[in-house]
This record gives sequence, C-alpha cells and structure tokens, in this order.
Amino acid sequence: MKSVSEVEHLAACAHAGQVDKVGVPYIEHVRAVAAGLAPLGEELVKAGLLHDVLEDTDWTAQGLREAGIPARVVEIVEAVTNVPGMPYEEKIARITTDPQALLVKIADNAHNSHPDRAAQLPQDKRERLARKYRSARAQLWPAARPEDIEAIVRIINPSLLTELSTHAVALNQRPSAGSGLA
Repeated sequence: MKSVSEVEHLAACAHAGQVDKVGVPYIEHVRAVAAGLAPLGEELVKAGLLHDVLEDTDWTAQGLREAGIPARVVEIVEAVTNVPGMPYEEKIARITTDPQALLVKIADNAHNSHPDRAAQLPQDKRERLARKYRSARAQLWPAARPEDIEAIVRIINPSLLTELSTHAVALNQRPSAGSGLA
C-alpha cells in the first residue's frame, strides 16, 4: 500500500509538464484538492492527489492498482473521472451516489472556483465556469454533510463559506420527511 507521499510523487510524475488553464503547474491543483481533504482521512487525500490522473494522463485504473494504490482509492478516482459522451450534469449526479467521490468532487469544485484562479481567465470564460461550478455545487452540497463541506471549503476556498451558509439556511427551511409539512 502506497503512503500519501508516494501517491503524491506518482501524481507529480503523472502530471509532469502539464499546466492548468492559467499556466500553473497542474500538480498544484491536485495538491490543493488533497489538502482540502486532509481532515477527512488519508484515503481521500490519496484520491484527491489522483483525481485527474485517469482523465488527463496515460495511467489506467489497472495500472494504479498494479502500482499499489488501494482498490478503494482507485474506485473513488474512477467515480470522479469523466465518461466520454456523458453530460456534465449526469456526471455530477452519478458522483453524488458515492459519498467519498462526492467529497473529492466538492474539493475539486472548491479549488476550481477559487477567485484567484478565476481572476486570471477571460471574463466570458470566468462567468461560464462560475455558472457551471455553482450549478454543480447545487447538486453536490445537498448530498454531503455540511460539516464535511465546511472543512473542505475552509481550507481550499473560504470565499465559498458565505454561499455554504446560505445553502445551510435553505436546507434547514425545507420541510423534513414525516413532518406533515411536505
């Protein structure tokens, strides 16, 4: 079984030479996602480090398993990996069915939504991505425990705390099952 530092090394090698939309080495994104998952355990940190490796590199799920990545970590990574031809909204809905993949995607979304990253994009792209990520949060957040979301967001993107607070208030105002108010 690989340690977190070994998984980070694997991720760094896998993403070597890749940059994000604004030219930052891609490994910084996966490290940020993993950092946000640290309070939730090493399994999620490993999944955070590897969350884009199947999608953006030559690695396969079988290759990760053969490299000593725990099977559950590989399953989480597979759950958050884009499926060709699957609409984004459907992908998000699929992710909400796996509690650990859900947390990885929440961390990914939080980092992708960070104002410092978005500020460097052209305005039209920034606005389009902001809508996309906000829409995804509307699907992701109701499926997760608010305290887990807060732990992630507090580390990765504190600017989302206000939105999370508004979301929590809205959830608390919904009639609960069996309350007779539905």
